[in-house]
Amino acid sequence: MTLMEFFGCALLAFGPPMSMFIFTIAAEPIRIIILIASAFFWLTSLLLSSVLWYIVVPLQEHLAFGLVFSVLFQEAFRYLLYWVMRKAERGLEKVTTTHVADSRLVFAYVCGLGFGFMSGAFALVNVLADAIGPGTMGLKQGTEYFFIISAATTLCFILLHTFWGVLYFSALDRKNWAAVIWVVGSHLSVSCITLFNVYQVYVASLLFAYGVLMMTITATFKVAGGRAKSIARCFTRK
Repeated sequence: MTLMEFFGCALLAFGPPMSMFIFTIAAEPIRIIILIASAFFWLTSLLLSSVLWYIVVPLQEHLAFGLVFSVLFQEAFRYLLYWVMRKAERGLEKVTTTHVADSRLVFAYVCGLGFGFMSGAFALVNVLADAIGPGTMGLKQGTEYFFIISAATTLCFILLHTFWGVLYFSALDRKNWAAVIWVVGSHLSVSCITLFNVYQVYVASLLFAYGVLMMTITATFKVAGGRAKSIARCFTRK
């Protein structure tokens, strides 16, 4: 039973992102390289936030302190990644099959997914290790829904990072500071709302997180040039 729970939670959290990787990234070696590079940037941001947490001893007991600065470091490294990508994009365009007009959106998408994969892996790996057993019912006197909630939250953050990446890169290109503020502000708000999970208000935090996800998807869809007709064509058999 615990093995089934392990695979169920793992597939819920990483199944959709893995499908996105297989169908949109795996066929292009340069996209895989960019994905790995973006994951390295996220890891570096985590390292710096960990160093800060270790140095500031009086605030180590306050989870909110580490969380806020972790988000700020991630957004700082997202900007650094944007800067590096824009410096290298001319060379990248020559080795990708993507049309030049769409290459920036594609690279932003790959960078966002790389951020999301690493964020999801670090968020869920310990939870999945506990899910294997020997028992999981009321783990550490918690709710039996802890694992499924953790997997759903992880999936939400992976998708959010993916769409945040596209929206953030496009906003910087167009100097749309409102969109930049939305990315940073929504990242902070969704991360902070998870602090209330200690009170087991999982439904409220999930509804808020997925609500932000839907709004971010809508904004990203418009930025990418999507139209209502584009959605209809997805379900039209030619």
